[in-house]
Amino acid sequence: MFHAVLSSETDWAGWRAATRALVLAGVEPREVNWAVGGTPSPLPEATGSFGVSRMLVSLASVAIQAREPERLGLLYNLVWRAHAGQVLPDNDPDLRLARRLALAVRTDAHRMRTHLRFMPIGPHLLGWYAPAHYVLEANAQRIAQRFPERPWSIATPDASAHWDGTALRFGAGVPRIADDETLAAWWEALGDSILADATTAVSVPPAEELDEAPRPPDRSAIGPIVFPVASAPALTAARADAARCERCELCDPATQTVFGEGPVDAAVLFVGEQPGDQEDTIGRPFVGPAGQLLDRALEEAGIDRRGIYITNAVKHFKFTLRGKRRIHVSPSPEEIAACGVWLDTERAVVGPKLLVLMGGSAARAVLGRPVAVTRERGQAIRLPDGQMAFVTVHPSYLLRVPEGEAQVREYRAFVRDLVAVRELVGVVRGANG
Repeated sequence: MFHAVLSSETDWAGWRAATRALVLAGVEPREVNWAVGGTPSPLPEATGSFGVSRMLVSLASVAIQAREPERLGLLYNLVWRAHAGQVLPDNDPDLRLARRLALAVRTDAHRMRTHLRFMPIGPHLLGWYAPAHYVLEANAQRIAQRFPERPWSIATPDASAHWDGTALRFGAGVPRIADDETLAAWWEALGDSILADATTAVSVPPAEELDEAPRPPDRSAIGPIVFPVASAPALTAARADAARCERCELCDPATQTVFGEGPVDAAVLFVGEQPGDQEDTIGRPFVGPAGQLLDRALEEAGIDRRGIYITNAVKHFKFTLRGKRRIHVSPSPEEIAACGVWLDTERAVVGPKLLVLMGGSAARAVLGRPVAVTRERGQAIRLPDGQMAFVTVHPSYLLRVPEGEAQVREYRAFVRDLVAVRELVGVVRGANG
């Protein structure tokens, strides 16, 4: 029995190194005992290399952050089977479990970034959070990327993260904190010693292979990020104008305008209906449950979200209150038309070859007429300005399909649509340069 030991719960580099050596040495999953901390067995000497799909690497890099003791062996088993040439069908129990773990990690990571609040203590910002999974390292690195100008610390029961403006360090965890007063008192008593004991974050595998896996703060984030638009003054101005938009009544109850994001030279522009509850809070499109499902489907279809521009037909969240919950309400044709000026600007500035219209509202906004998605789905439609449109379902539709065979079937159909989008963009590029 081999004892494969990682240095931490999110030791992605250690897991990959051990997995590579053990697979090349022919060590079967049942012969490996995975643990965090302790005395490892010497890894077998192994030469050569092997490859697995980028989808599986990305899935493992996220699922390893799940608070599930058996995840390390589960992921090794998947890699072992893929290396052996086994086909992993969508209904494979191990693959489905790994995907559930990855989805739980992504959800928890988004929840932490949404709910985390900082309190100022002198020039330092201090926050406390109790994540359900091991997402502190990945989130701390993304927060350091987005807010590099001010020092901060994040304390959790598992560990603490500290950013001083140049380096990100990690230290010991803290007991559960009841309130801000207790948090402030804890920091005043122990903050200096915790900072002194914290260690610098260790480099991890190349970012292009990962999704939300931990990475240094100076490495570009994978997945949905706000891309710079300074090179497109028209888009910068439109974003600022849209933030003050009062073309319809949706601006009053919404928290903020949620503009599109992505590279301004993207070949494909994805259009959804409107921001949801989390998008309205965070201020970015497709970061809630539907966005996370879209991320997964894009990955499986071989489309890099960093290379697409993504937006909504309506830039404000329309909802009705049900107790304390904000329940989505579809925008009216008048509201879609009122918001059309912003989508028109995005289309003109980005100049995509293809627009992917996700759902009836997005299709109406671009095609200017009611659209039966089921009837026109999967068709390439030439637009008067020379762009092409492709109609598919909105990912939120997939969240409403009952779990089971129907949900698997509809999800696979959505991935096939995205594969068709990828292939269609390739054809368009070849025809039009």
